[in-house]
Amino acid sequence: MGTLIINELESQEEILEAFPVMNQLRTHLDEKAYFDLVMEAKERDMYRLFALYDQRKIVAVVGFKPMITLYCGRFVRECDLITESNGYGEILLSYVHEWAKEND
Repeated sequence: MGTLIINELESQEEILEAFPVMNQLRTHLDEKAYFDLVMEAKERDMYRLFALYDQRKIVAVVGFKPMITLYCGRFVRECDLITESNGYGEILLSYVHEWAKEND
């Protein structure tokens, strides 16, 4: 592992850059369907998409959304998690955990 950076993917270019990694998990989606669903989920469901970069290359992606239920109260639901190597998933899940704590 080299230099690791985690960024939220917000622009069309950033979201599409993550498609090859996400497509390993969501093989039923083509690039257009993936992008359209990400955008709709961001607008309607507060979906957040983050990528882990190792030396400027996306090596893992996580999509999640904050939720509230009467049963659990406030929590974050991880919807998508895909990595290209061992260890990256743990890094992203730790990041999501910290994000959840910082965002109540």
